[in-house]
Amino acid sequence: MSTPAIILLSGGLDSATVLALMRRDGFAAHAISFDYGQRHKEELHYAGLLAQAMGAASHRVVHIDLAAFGGSALTDPQLSVPETGPAPGIPITYVPARNTVFLALALALAEALRARDIFLGVNSQDYSGYPDCRPEFVQAFEALAQVATRLGDEGRGPRIHAPLQFLSKHEIIRLGSGLGVDYGMTRSCYQLDAEGRSCGRCDSCRLRREGFAQAGVVDPTPYQEP
Repeated sequence: MSTPAIILLSGGLDSATVLALMRRDGFAAHAISFDYGQRHKEELHYAGLLAQAMGAASHRVVHIDLAAFGGSALTDPQLSVPETGPAPGIPITYVPARNTVFLALALALAEALRARDIFLGVNSQDYSGYPDCRPEFVQAFEALAQVATRLGDEGRGPRIHAPLQFLSKHEIIRLGSGLGVDYGMTRSCYQLDAEGRSCGRCDSCRLRREGFAQAGVVDPTPYQEP
């Protein structure tokens, strides 16, 4: 039987690549996605498509309300998503404690399924300055998992895997393309329109476009007209 493992699946290209790696390595991938009050919740549609098309063992969408706290352009409609490129410091698109909350809920699912492995698609090369994408964060959460869980008490605490941690966007795209990932089924945009087209202007779109160009891979993303 395949080894059960958890994946945080957003509908973006990074988590799709991680799912492909898990399937290649023989894991039964139990996907968890989050409806957390994000303005780009259309990503959940693509997460569902990916989970089905790529053979996830299960897919759950968990509803939480990070919008109740505000503090991010991704959860507060009064704040504008930047369209002028990366700026110094932590950007306004950072959602306070998002990955900490997501991993805590993934940890609960891992305990319920007695899964010892949790995967997520963060990376510290082509990222937008988010503190919860750093290697130190991943290591710290794994240490927490060893002392905060029943599995940890049994000496089998869940391990946190970030296999894309030190890859650039174009390296991720090349890796996923070699694994057969259909990136046309993914979306990265913070401002998708009703037809599923990416804006092409936000930081996430800029990183995605540059990644495909540098990888020498055709970008299958539908973009809004300029």
